Amino acid sequence: MRDNWLSNRIFESYDEIVNHCCDAWNILIGQLAHIRSIGMHKWTHEC
Repeated sequence: MRDNWLSNRIFESYDEIVNHCCDAWNILIGQLAHIRSIGMHKWTHEC
C-alpha cells in the first residue's frame, strides 16, 4: 500500500489520512485474485 497509494504524500489533516487509508484498503481488497496468487507461492508454505 505504501508503494502504490500512500507514498510521497503530505496530508493536511487526520481525516485526510483516514480517508486515503480507506481508499487504499478498498483498492487492496479489490485485488483479491492478486493477493491469493501471492499466497500460493511455494515459499509461503515452507516453515
